[in-house]
Amino acid sequence: MIPRYSRPEMVKIWEPENRFRIWFEIEAHATDALAERGVVPASAAQALWAWWNTNPTIDVAAIDAIEAVTKHDVIAFLTWVAEQVGDEARFMHQGMTSSDVLDTCLAVQLTQATDLLLADMDALLAAIKTRAMEHKFTPTIGRSHGIHAEPVTFGMKLAQAYAEFARGRERLVAARAEIATCAISGAVGTFANIDPEVEAHVAAKLGLAVEPVSTQVIPRDRHAMYFATLGVIASSIERLATEVRHLQRTEVLEAEEYFSPGQKGSSAMPHKRNPVLTENLTGLARMVRGYVTPALENVALWHERDISHSSVERYIGPDATITLDFALGRLTGVIDKLLIYPERMQKNLDRMGGLVHSQRVLLALTQAGISREDSYRIVQRNAMKVWESDGAESLMELLKADPDVAAKMEASEIEDRFNLDYHFKHIDTIFDRVFS
Repeated sequence: MIPRYSRPEMVKIWEPENRFRIWFEIEAHATDALAERGVVPASAAQALWAWWNTNPTIDVAAIDAIEAVTKHDVIAFLTWVAEQVGDEARFMHQGMTSSDVLDTCLAVQLTQATDLLLADMDALLAAIKTRAMEHKFTPTIGRSHGIHAEPVTFGMKLAQAYAEFARGRERLVAARAEIATCAISGAVGTFANIDPEVEAHVAAKLGLAVEPVSTQVIPRDRHAMYFATLGVIASSIERLATEVRHLQRTEVLEAEEYFSPGQKGSSAMPHKRNPVLTENLTGLARMVRGYVTPALENVALWHERDISHSSVERYIGPDATITLDFALGRLTGVIDKLLIYPERMQKNLDRMGGLVHSQRVLLALTQAGISREDSYRIVQRNAMKVWESDGAESLMELLKADPDVAAKMEASEIEDRFNLDYHFKHIDTIFDRVFS
């Protein structure tokens, strides 16, 4: 992943040194369990940990140099460790196969990455909640098809986003549990040369569950579910980012990204204040979703194993988690500093001559004894005059002057149907559902 869209803590998880340290812990814990069962000498496990406790530097370049000859990354690592530890290192990897190390390590890395992502989501949820409470009763126009519909509040818009990301967090917790499994079962997963208790020991030490049937590799349906979850979260990011982008359009300008002192919006036009952060988030969301299909295609491996999944995961493991980590952090900053303009929201609410209250008049006419079809026709013919005047006409005044309406409703009754607060009487209920 390019540094521009990376944060150091997540990047560190995918660096070779972290990977090799996890590999060593897998091998050393397995050697411990083998020593307890008398399969290897206790001195072998002791020698491994004695070296490890010196906090050695992992010489990535040296391991890579060995791999250039062996063409096998796990063998290269084992060879390098043996050079450091000495003769006792020959007891490492007893009864194990490369996938035991690779798949279990990937599970550890993905759980480490997920813990960061969960912290990211907690920060985002906190930011959204703060702004939602701040604007719980700030009136704004709700839109369907991009067209004025009926009034909502800006806090309600944010409450919807909070509920969506809260669901995303729950899915991520489930995805973490799904991916956090350990496989130490040997070639083709039969445990022929290693006891299942060794696997259970390693799993416990690493905070993983035992994979019920690993067939030499952990089944990739787990990984498919994991990356699909990241894709859904990315889509939620894009949904909220797109809302901000629309609200920042010049014709709307109900909210906009914070524009810092000295910031420039255009190399040519000094007046520009562009929604660059949320546009960037839209692009990053596309990238995260792009990693989902390869993860799905990795599910169908040949027989007990092949490595067609391997190259894919070397890309998508780091890139998907690093990208999503960055995107969640960026969106949190956008929401935290979002500039919100209640006066512009009210201006937009008022600009179409009261059309947003048309449904209330329609319902009042039906309750007054006019058929729904005729009520709709009466209200619509007046509403279209307002629409075609671009809000210069007043729907309320046109309805008062309409004899069909006047025959059924007093002027005060018509005016009552244009009360903005009517639409917000259940906002508390919605907020209780979301935040309680």
